[in-house]
Amino acid sequence: KRVTEEILRDMAAPSPMNRLVQGDVGCGKTIVALLSMLNAVECGYQATLMAPTELLAEQHYQNIKRLLDGIDLNVLLFTGSRKDKTTQTITKAEAMLIVGTHALIQESVSFEALGLVVIDEQHRFGVLQRASLRKKGNNPDVLVMTATPIPRTLAMTLYGDLDYSVIDELPPGRTP
Repeated sequence: KRVTEEILRDMAAPSPMNRLVQGDVGCGKTIVALLSMLNAVECGYQATLMAPTELLAEQHYQNIKRLLDGIDLNVLLFTGSRKDKTTQTITKAEAMLIVGTHALIQESVSFEALGLVVIDEQHRFGVLQRASLRKKGNNPDVLVMTATPIPRTLAMTLYGDLDYSVIDELPPGRTP
């Protein structure tokens, strides 16, 4: 709840959010990201989640589809092997939640109204790759997630261009 509130407060601010969420595997980072993405959609924007592998992107996609079961919201999976019919859907904002891989940063991919970029395992992407996805929107909010903070990430938070939140507890019933 605390981390979600920090993110939503940042998203409501006049300047774009640039926040890292760090927490152990299974602590709820994906739920926090989904709540943030739904906030962007509620405000009329598209939100995208970029994962470093097709397998992880597909897992995120399946989890999000399951969690949103019964809600009329077009969620799209966009990966290197599943992009042929979906580029138009992103461009025309027919899909409001887009989960994908590096395929999202291809030059041919454009968004109608990208308001939130979520990057999972941000250390697996280069600076230019993350910047390329961000440029597909008009100063979108950016949320990066990691289970393993690395020195470069810590330096980014120390030198002021990345706020951070730590999920330091596990969901009820989850074993340490």
